Amino acid sequence: MNHHVLPPLGLALVTGLVLPWMLVRAVWAQQAPRLGLAVWIVCGALFAASTAMLPAQLLLPAQTSHRLVDMALTLDLPSPGRVLDASPREALAALAALAVLAVPGTGFVRELARARRARTRHAELLRLVGRYDGRLGVTVLDDPRPAVYCLPGRSRRVVVSTGALEVLSEQELAAALAHERAHIGGRHHLLVAAAGAYASVFRRLPLARIGGRTVPLLLEMTADDRALRRCSSDALATALYALATGHAPHKAFAAGGPSAAVRMRRILGPRRAGRPVLRGLFAVAVSASAILPLIALCCWTR
Repeated sequence: MNHHVLPPLGLALVTGLVLPWMLVRAVWAQQAPRLGLAVWIVCGALFAASTAMLPAQLLLPAQTSHRLVDMALTLDLPSPGRVLDASPREALAALAALAVLAVPGTGFVRELARARRARTRHAELLRLVGRYDGRLGVTVLDDPRPAVYCLPGRSRRVVVSTGALEVLSEQELAAALAHERAHIGGRHHLLVAAAGAYASVFRRLPLARIGGRTVPLLLEMTADDRALRRCSSDALATALYALATGHAPHKAFAAGGPSAAVRMRRILGPRRAGRPVLRGLFAVAVSASAILPLIALCCWTR
Protein backbone atom coordinates (compact mmCIF):
# COMPACT_ATOMS: atom_id res chain seq x y z
CA MET A 1 0.00 0.00 0.00
CA ASN A 2 1.19 3.52 -0.78
CA HIS A 3 2.43 4.86 2.56
CA HIS A 4 1.33 8.39 1.58
CA VAL A 5 -2.22 7.33 2.33
CA LEU A 6 -1.38 7.29 6.05
CA PRO A 7 -1.57 11.08 6.80
CA PRO A 8 -5.09 11.55 5.37
CA LEU A 9 -6.16 8.26 6.96
CA GLY A 10 -4.81 9.36 10.33
CA LEU A 11 -6.42 12.78 10.00
CA ALA A 12 -9.77 11.20 9.11
CA LEU A 13 -9.59 8.93 12.16
CA VAL A 14 -8.67 11.79 14.51
CA THR A 15 -11.33 14.20 13.25
CA GLY A 16 -14.01 11.60 12.65
CA LEU A 17 -13.56 9.36 15.71
CA VAL A 18 -11.33 10.84 18.41
CA LEU A 19 -12.05 14.57 18.59
CA PRO A 20 -15.87 14.25 18.64
CA TRP A 21 -15.74 12.15 21.84
CA MET A 22 -13.41 14.70 23.41
CA LEU A 23 -15.57 17.66 22.37
CA VAL A 24 -18.84 16.24 23.68
CA ARG A 25 -17.23 15.77 27.12
CA ALA A 26 -15.32 19.05 27.18
CA VAL A 27 -16.54 21.62 29.70
CA TRP A 28 -14.69 24.38 27.88
CA ALA A 29 -16.82 23.86 24.76
CA GLN A 30 -19.91 25.06 26.63
CA GLN A 31 -17.98 27.81 28.39
CA ALA A 32 -16.81 29.10 25.00
CA PRO A 33 -19.45 27.83 22.54
CA ARG A 34 -18.09 29.86 19.63
CA LEU A 35 -14.74 28.11 20.00
CA GLY A 36 -16.52 24.77 20.29
CA LEU A 37 -18.40 25.48 17.07
CA ALA A 38 -15.18 26.51 15.34
CA VAL A 39 -13.58 23.19 16.31
CA TRP A 40 -16.60 21.25 15.03
CA ILE A 41 -16.44 23.17 11.73
CA VAL A 42 -12.72 22.52 11.35
CA CYS A 43 -13.22 18.83 12.15
CA GLY A 44 -15.92 18.55 9.51
CA ALA A 45 -13.82 20.32 6.87
CA LEU A 46 -10.68 18.30 7.64
CA PHE A 47 -12.61 15.02 7.65
CA ALA A 48 -14.10 15.81 4.24
CA ALA A 49 -10.72 16.85 2.82
CA SER A 50 -8.85 13.84 4.24
CA THR A 51 -11.44 11.31 3.05
CA ALA A 52 -11.32 12.92 -0.40
CA MET A 53 -7.54 12.48 -0.45
CA LEU A 54 -7.73 8.76 0.36
CA PRO A 55 -8.87 7.49 -3.07
CA ALA A 56 -6.57 9.98 -4.77
CA GLN A 57 -3.56 8.65 -2.86
CA LEU A 58 -4.49 5.08 -3.68
CA LEU A 59 -4.74 5.85 -7.40
CA LEU A 60 -1.63 8.01 -7.76
CA PRO A 61 1.95 6.73 -8.07
CA ALA A 62 4.20 7.20 -5.05
CA GLN A 63 6.07 10.27 -6.34
CA THR A 64 2.92 12.13 -7.34
CA SER A 65 1.14 11.21 -4.13
CA HIS A 66 4.10 12.60 -2.15
CA ARG A 67 3.67 15.92 -3.95
CA LEU A 68 -0.03 15.81 -3.10
CA VAL A 69 0.83 15.49 0.61
CA ASP A 70 3.26 18.39 0.31
CA MET A 71 0.64 20.57 -1.40
CA ALA A 72 -1.96 19.72 1.25
CA LEU A 73 0.40 20.53 4.13
CA THR A 74 1.64 23.80 2.60
CA LEU A 75 -1.73 24.77 1.02
CA ASP A 76 0.15 25.22 -2.27
CA LEU A 77 -2.46 24.70 -4.98
CA PRO A 78 -1.33 23.59 -8.45
CA SER A 79 -1.21 26.16 -11.22
CA PRO A 80 -3.82 26.09 -14.02
CA GLY A 81 -1.13 24.92 -16.43
CA ARG A 82 -0.24 21.99 -14.17
CA VAL A 83 -3.91 21.03 -13.98
CA LEU A 84 -4.27 21.07 -17.78
CA ASP A 85 -1.15 18.91 -18.15
CA ALA A 86 -2.43 16.25 -15.74
CA SER A 87 -2.06 12.64 -16.82
CA PRO A 88 -5.12 10.39 -17.18
CA ARG A 89 -4.26 8.73 -13.86
CA GLU A 90 -4.04 12.09 -12.11
CA ALA A 91 -7.34 13.18 -13.66
CA LEU A 92 -8.97 9.98 -12.42
CA ALA A 93 -7.62 10.62 -8.92
CA ALA A 94 -8.99 14.18 -9.00
CA LEU A 95 -12.40 12.92 -10.12
CA ALA A 96 -12.42 10.34 -7.31
CA ALA A 97 -11.64 13.05 -4.75
CA LEU A 98 -14.37 15.32 -6.12
CA ALA A 99 -16.85 12.43 -6.02
CA VAL A 100 -16.14 11.91 -2.33
CA LEU A 101 -16.55 15.63 -1.62
CA ALA A 102 -19.80 15.67 -3.57
CA VAL A 103 -21.45 13.30 -1.09
CA PRO A 104 -21.56 15.69 1.93
CA GLY A 105 -21.87 18.66 -0.43
CA THR A 106 -25.02 17.23 -1.98
CA GLY A 107 -26.39 16.43 1.47
CA PHE A 108 -25.78 20.03 2.56
CA VAL A 109 -27.62 21.45 -0.45
CA ARG A 110 -30.48 19.01 0.11
CA GLU A 111 -30.78 20.01 3.78
CA LEU A 112 -30.79 23.70 2.87
CA ALA A 113 -33.47 23.19 0.23
CA ARG A 114 -35.63 21.09 2.55
CA ALA A 115 -35.39 23.64 5.36
CA ARG A 116 -36.07 26.54 3.00
CA ARG A 117 -39.24 24.87 1.70
CA ALA A 118 -40.49 24.30 5.26
CA ARG A 119 -39.76 27.90 6.28
CA THR A 120 -41.35 29.28 3.11
CA ARG A 121 -44.55 27.34 3.75
CA HIS A 122 -44.68 28.61 7.32
CA ALA A 123 -43.94 32.18 6.23
CA GLU A 124 -46.87 32.03 3.80
CA LEU A 125 -49.09 30.82 6.64
CA LEU A 126 -47.92 33.68 8.85
CA ARG A 127 -48.90 36.19 6.19
CA LEU A 128 -52.44 34.90 6.48
CA VAL A 129 -52.84 34.45 10.24
CA GLY A 130 -50.17 36.70 11.76
CA ARG A 131 -49.94 40.46 12.13
CA TYR A 132 -46.85 42.65 12.09
CA ASP A 133 -46.02 44.68 15.20
CA GLY A 134 -43.97 47.67 14.11
CA ARG A 135 -42.99 48.62 17.66
CA LEU A 136 -41.39 45.26 18.37
CA GLY A 137 -40.45 44.48 14.79
CA VAL A 138 -41.97 41.00 15.03
CA THR A 139 -44.88 38.99 13.66
CA VAL A 140 -47.52 38.36 16.32
CA LEU A 141 -49.39 35.06 16.16
CA ASP A 142 -52.64 34.49 18.02
CA ASP A 143 -51.81 31.45 20.15
CA PRO A 144 -52.27 31.07 23.93
CA ARG A 145 -49.13 28.95 24.19
CA PRO A 146 -46.04 31.08 24.97
CA ALA A 147 -43.57 30.86 22.09
CA VAL A 148 -40.86 33.01 20.57
CA TYR A 149 -39.07 31.72 17.48
CA CYS A 150 -37.45 32.92 14.28
CA LEU A 151 -37.39 31.92 10.65
CA PRO A 152 -33.88 32.51 9.25
CA GLY A 153 -32.87 32.77 5.62
CA ARG A 154 -34.76 34.72 2.97
CA SER A 155 -38.04 34.57 4.88
CA ARG A 156 -36.33 35.77 8.07
CA ARG A 157 -38.60 37.09 10.77
CA VAL A 158 -39.15 36.77 14.50
CA VAL A 159 -42.50 35.40 15.62
CA VAL A 160 -44.07 35.98 19.05
CA SER A 161 -47.27 34.37 20.22
CA THR A 162 -49.90 36.29 22.16
CA GLY A 163 -49.32 33.84 25.00
CA ALA A 164 -45.70 34.96 25.22
CA LEU A 165 -46.72 38.62 25.25
CA GLU A 166 -48.95 37.88 28.24
CA VAL A 167 -46.44 35.98 30.40
CA LEU A 168 -43.16 37.78 29.57
CA SER A 169 -42.16 41.10 31.08
CA GLU A 170 -40.67 43.80 28.89
CA GLN A 171 -37.11 42.82 29.87
CA GLU A 172 -37.77 39.11 29.36
CA LEU A 173 -39.32 39.70 25.96
CA ALA A 174 -36.34 41.85 24.95
CA ALA A 175 -34.00 39.03 26.00
CA ALA A 176 -35.92 36.45 23.98
CA LEU A 177 -35.97 38.71 20.92
CA ALA A 178 -32.23 39.38 21.21
CA HIS A 179 -31.64 35.62 21.33
CA GLU A 180 -33.66 35.03 18.15
CA ARG A 181 -32.07 37.93 16.29
CA ALA A 182 -28.66 36.49 17.16
CA HIS A 183 -29.66 33.32 15.29
CA ILE A 184 -30.69 35.33 12.24
CA GLY A 185 -27.64 37.60 12.28
CA GLY A 186 -25.25 34.69 12.77
CA ARG A 187 -26.79 32.64 9.91
CA HIS A 188 -26.97 29.70 12.26
CA HIS A 189 -29.25 27.80 9.91
CA LEU A 190 -26.26 27.11 7.66
CA LEU A 191 -24.42 25.27 10.43
CA VAL A 192 -27.57 23.35 11.33
CA ALA A 193 -27.89 22.28 7.69
CA ALA A 194 -24.23 21.20 7.61
CA ALA A 195 -24.62 19.17 10.80
CA GLY A 196 -27.82 17.63 9.45
CA ALA A 197 -26.10 16.73 6.18
CA TYR A 198 -23.26 14.95 7.99
CA ALA A 199 -25.75 13.17 10.24
CA SER A 200 -27.67 11.86 7.22
CA VAL A 201 -24.66 10.93 5.09
CA PHE A 202 -22.35 9.47 7.77
CA ARG A 203 -24.94 8.05 10.16
CA ARG A 204 -22.60 5.84 12.23
CA LEU A 205 -19.66 8.23 12.34
CA PRO A 206 -19.16 9.88 15.77
CA LEU A 207 -18.37 13.20 14.08
CA ALA A 208 -21.81 13.14 12.43
CA ARG A 209 -23.83 11.41 15.15
CA ILE A 210 -22.51 13.50 18.05
CA GLY A 211 -22.18 16.70 16.05
CA GLY A 212 -25.77 16.43 14.86
CA ARG A 213 -27.04 16.97 18.39
CA THR A 214 -24.15 19.04 19.83
CA VAL A 215 -23.87 21.75 17.17
CA PRO A 216 -27.50 22.95 17.60
CA LEU A 217 -26.98 23.13 21.38
CA LEU A 218 -23.79 25.19 20.97
CA LEU A 219 -25.63 27.48 18.55
CA GLU A 220 -28.30 28.08 21.19
CA MET A 221 -25.61 28.86 23.77
CA THR A 222 -23.92 31.21 21.30
CA ALA A 223 -27.21 33.05 20.81
CA ASP A 224 -27.64 33.17 24.59
CA ASP A 225 -24.23 34.80 24.99
CA ARG A 226 -25.07 37.33 22.29
CA ALA A 227 -28.37 38.16 24.02
CA LEU A 228 -26.59 38.59 27.37
CA ARG A 229 -24.74 41.57 25.92
CA ARG A 230 -28.05 43.45 25.96
CA CYS A 231 -29.96 41.92 28.85
CA SER A 232 -29.43 40.46 32.30
CA SER A 233 -28.94 36.76 32.97
CA ASP A 234 -32.04 36.73 35.18
CA ALA A 235 -34.22 38.14 32.40
CA LEU A 236 -32.96 35.62 29.84
CA ALA A 237 -33.20 32.65 32.20
CA THR A 238 -36.75 33.59 33.22
CA ALA A 239 -37.73 33.96 29.57
CA LEU A 240 -36.30 30.51 28.80
CA TYR A 241 -38.26 29.04 31.70
CA ALA A 242 -41.51 30.59 30.49
CA LEU A 243 -40.90 29.47 26.90
CA ALA A 244 -39.53 26.00 27.68
CA THR A 245 -42.76 24.25 26.67
CA GLY A 246 -43.51 26.55 23.77
CA HIS A 247 -44.16 25.18 20.28
CA ALA A 248 -42.14 26.14 17.21
CA PRO A 249 -42.40 24.90 13.62
CA HIS A 250 -39.90 22.51 12.09
CA LYS A 251 -36.64 24.15 10.91
CA ALA A 252 -37.18 27.23 13.11
CA PHE A 253 -35.06 28.41 16.05
CA ALA A 254 -37.04 28.64 19.30
CA ALA A 255 -35.96 30.58 22.38
CA GLY A 256 -37.19 27.76 24.61
CA GLY A 257 -37.27 24.12 23.59
CA PRO A 258 -35.76 20.95 25.06
CA SER A 259 -32.34 22.54 25.69
CA ALA A 260 -33.78 25.32 27.87
CA ALA A 261 -33.01 23.58 31.19
CA VAL A 262 -29.32 23.03 30.32
CA ARG A 263 -28.98 26.59 29.11
CA MET A 264 -30.69 28.05 32.20
CA ARG A 265 -28.21 26.23 34.45
CA ARG A 266 -25.37 27.58 32.34
CA ILE A 267 -26.70 31.16 32.40
CA LEU A 268 -27.41 31.26 36.13
CA GLY A 269 -24.54 29.04 37.29
CA PRO A 270 -21.17 30.37 38.40
CA ARG A 271 -18.65 31.04 35.69
CA ARG A 272 -15.77 28.60 36.00
CA ALA A 273 -12.37 30.02 36.62
CA GLY A 274 -9.61 29.52 34.13
CA ARG A 275 -9.16 30.13 30.46
CA PRO A 276 -11.53 27.91 28.45
CA VAL A 277 -10.11 29.10 25.13
CA LEU A 278 -6.57 28.12 26.05
CA ARG A 279 -7.71 24.77 27.46
CA GLY A 280 -9.70 24.08 24.31
CA LEU A 281 -6.84 24.92 21.98
CA PHE A 282 -4.47 22.78 24.04
CA ALA A 283 -6.84 19.79 23.89
CA VAL A 284 -7.22 20.12 20.12
CA ALA A 285 -3.45 20.48 19.64
CA VAL A 286 -2.78 17.33 21.68
CA SER A 287 -5.28 15.36 19.59
CA ALA A 288 -3.93 16.69 16.31
CA SER A 289 -0.37 15.73 17.31
CA ALA A 290 -1.41 12.08 16.94
CA ILE A 291 -0.91 12.30 13.17
CA LEU A 292 2.52 13.98 13.32
CA PRO A 293 4.42 10.64 13.12
CA LEU A 294 2.50 9.79 9.95
CA ILE A 295 3.33 13.16 8.40
CA ALA A 296 6.99 12.73 9.35
CA LEU A 297 7.02 9.30 7.73
CA CYS A 298 5.77 10.72 4.45
CA CYS A 299 8.21 13.62 4.55
CA TRP A 300 11.22 11.37 5.10
CA THR A 301 10.21 8.53 2.77
CA ARG A 302 9.87 9.08 -0.96
